[in-house]
Amino acid sequence: SDKIEDELEMTTVCHRPEGLEQLEAQTNFTKRELQVLYRGFKNECPSGVVNEETFKQIYAQFFPHGDASMYAHYLFNAFDTAQNGSVKFEDFVMALSILLRGTVHEKLRWTFNLYDINKDGYINKEEMMDIVKAIYDMMGKYTYPVLKEDAPRQHVEVFFQKMDKNKDGVVTLDEFIESCQE
Repeated sequence: SDKIEDELEMTTVCHRPEGLEQLEAQTNFTKRELQVLYRGFKNECPSGVVNEETFKQIYAQFFPHGDASMYAHYLFNAFDTAQNGSVKFEDFVMALSILLRGTVHEKLRWTFNLYDINKDGYINKEEMMDIVKAIYDMMGKYTYPVLKEDAPRQHVEVFFQKMDKNKDGVVTLDEFIESCQE
């Protein structure tokens, strides 16, 4: 069985990131930081690529009291910029760069993209509801105070009242950024 595993490992498509210099130019990380991040990434994902299942497993470790799988699904889609079902080190590092060291505007644009599940350029109530439910599931039953059944829906209503400036039933990127900056 060791031989079979070795052969499997050989056939797994390994992905090597583009030069660190290029990533250093594209992100807010130093070469040294990129090396440390890459080591951690390779440790979790020896093939150099993360699929959604692996991503969910890694993410679940951070939320032992809840079910993080749905939120991890949405997060994975936001990281998977090529929408090809896998996240390479470059994708991971670009997102991390924005989330940790991006401008407020870049962070908000990234978050909007996370909430815009169908990628049509708008956030509608269903999308917002899906994300909010996923967040509630992830936080688990131990959130204090104990949440009422319709808490997610109320959350979404409040959100939309604030954000949907022109009351057309959807939130645009501009409305989203404007509301968040208020």
